[in-house]
Amino acid sequence: MSGTFSVDSKTKEFQPLYEFGSNYAPRVSYHINPEVSHYHYGVRHPMKPFRLMLTDHLVSGYGLHKIMDLYKTRKATAEEMEEFHSEDYVNFLSKVTPENLSKLPRGTLEKFNIGDDCPIFPNIFQYSSLYTGASLDASRKLINNQSDIAINWSGGLHHAKKNSPSGFCYINDIVLAILNLLRYHPRVLYIDIDLHHGDGVQEAFYTTDRVYTISFHKYNGEFFPGTGKNDETGCADGKHFAMNVPLEDGIDDDSYINLFKSIIDPLITTFKPTVILQQCGADSLGHDRLGCFNLNIKAHGECVKFVRSFGIPMLVVGGGGYTPRNVSRLWTYETGILNNVLLPEELPDNLPFKESFGPDYSLYPVLDNLYENRNSKKFLEDIRIRCLENIRFLQGAPSVRMDAENIPTQDISGLTEEEEELIKEMNEEDEDWRLQEIEKENAKMMELIY
Repeated sequence: MSGTFSVDSKTKEFQPLYEFGSNYAPRVSYHINPEVSHYHYGVRHPMKPFRLMLTDHLVSGYGLHKIMDLYKTRKATAEEMEEFHSEDYVNFLSKVTPENLSKLPRGTLEKFNIGDDCPIFPNIFQYSSLYTGASLDASRKLINNQSDIAINWSGGLHHAKKNSPSGFCYINDIVLAILNLLRYHPRVLYIDIDLHHGDGVQEAFYTTDRVYTISFHKYNGEFFPGTGKNDETGCADGKHFAMNVPLEDGIDDDSYINLFKSIIDPLITTFKPTVILQQCGADSLGHDRLGCFNLNIKAHGECVKFVRSFGIPMLVVGGGGYTPRNVSRLWTYETGILNNVLLPEELPDNLPFKESFGPDYSLYPVLDNLYENRNSKKFLEDIRIRCLENIRFLQGAPSVRMDAENIPTQDISGLTEEEEELIKEMNEEDEDWRLQEIEKENAKMMELIY
């Protein structure tokens, strides 16, 4: 299938469409394990993994599963997590339960930053291993040239640190995926459009010139995580290979898109990444439970579409987002964008949990004008100029020695060719496995949603 397509919400037939201005038709893979949506941080906790189930229903309802390669991913192992995280932290996650919390040595919870933001809930290690395994699987498909774009909406947990969780994030799947990509790619560009600063990823690669990290986020010195000033630009070999775009409340669609494009275009041209990982946190949308921006779904998606237009291999992950119905709308729309498909406003017929998308029942609800826009034109222009000055410090893309004998023959995903072939055969036998698995849990999910 080539060109750009729209999809009729009733017939599910794809029709040629050229509004995106590109006939580039990438091979897109979609990486999920339905079990990841079954976990529960707690009744009052804003992070709701069932948003992933809603996303998968919408993606399938629009028929997007028919034009992607679908992969049911395996869990990441403790050894794979320890490629970045410390052994004692991974060991703690693997053994801690709500039942044995009171029996832990004094100071353990403080040591590992356990509290309201990062609680211990049942099977927390299995949850972490599922979303991490999906990002590792997505990185493998890019490495093996099986995909041009790989999507894992369950990933994107960018706050997790080497020795502790942070900001609802327990294992940093992004860092692990980038480490895997670095075994084959000389330069990785990390782009973060979550409301919150991508501090865990920036910190992990702060001293290297092989990973350029850029984060667009809310910053006032107090807003979580408290980092992300524009003077955080890296150190040692990584000096000038980190960029932060701190924004005020209420930024609107046009301001955000114009700023994003004016920075990303020269950055990609100068750094010349061979692969891009884009974190698409949905809490930067307007009307988010924890948010303070005025972005609509199409504006957020425009940033993804712009990055995609460069034709560079991409790994796309989720992240924040605390109004589940809007999170699922956004990630479904962006799944369409990445497949060169423009989705209609009308939601699909017979969509499970369709009542969750009322009262408008639209893929594109109005999400702007809730907050005053405190980003003046002068403020945004000053940010743009500062960012362009930082890019000029690069003086072109850094060269990287990639000797053939130093490139490993296996990546940290650890699957053999036989295992890959078996997984491929299983997916080809039943492209609708996702729906079957999800439907088994509908009753259980209803209890979590309402």
